[in-house]
Amino acid sequence: MYRQIWAVDDDHDIREIVRKTLSEEGYQVETFEAGLAMLARLEEDSPDLIILDVLMPGENGIELCRELRKTSNVPVVFLSSRRQDIDKIIGLELGADDYIGKPFNPRELVARVKAVLRRVATSAPVPAEEILTRGALTLDITRHRAFWNEELVDLTKTEFQIIEALLRSPTRVRSRDSLMQMAYGVGVHVSARTIDSHIRRLRSKFSDVGGDPVETVRGVGYSLNPEL
Repeated sequence: MYRQIWAVDDDHDIREIVRKTLSEEGYQVETFEAGLAMLARLEEDSPDLIILDVLMPGENGIELCRELRKTSNVPVVFLSSRRQDIDKIIGLELGADDYIGKPFNPRELVARVKAVLRRVATSAPVPAEEILTRGALTLDITRHRAFWNEELVDLTKTEFQIIEALLRSPTRVRSRDSLMQMAYGVGVHVSARTIDSHIRRLRSKFSDVGGDPVETVRGVGYSLNPEL
């Protein structure tokens, strides 16, 4: 199962090191020069882990972590050229999961990221293997994989949660607000346009393999295609 990792750092070279190193390990990496761009992106999708530089102009890593923790428990790893204990303590008290000093060995970054993801996974309840199927559509809930006629469809985490919500109630029409809560959790607000964008991308990906799993119900929301 692939993992989405976002990295925020105003240093282009550091962003490239993080992107290249983690991409080579099979992670899907998205980088940002500024924290505000990352927070805006968070309205559209949610990663599995975020890497934040402590020292950045504008909103620094400490401030960004504080903002994130208002609505999200996504794991956070700090990068910092300052190695004072007080910085580390502040970061960890805010809910960061690890702290790496600069300069860092790329292999250390990989090891720390894997350790945080492994720790988060083992601290959560282990779900029983669960497969949902209707017609040509199959979702492997445990592994977060979607298939159409047994062909893998590469969905983002948010896209997967949207199609899962529809498949769990195949005869029900879900409003955009309902899908928003299923995909982002209670207390996180995104625009109706954002949900529509997710649906368009989701449909496009299924269309590439001959699939059409979603039906639009005008003025109400979306449902699973009744022909499935």
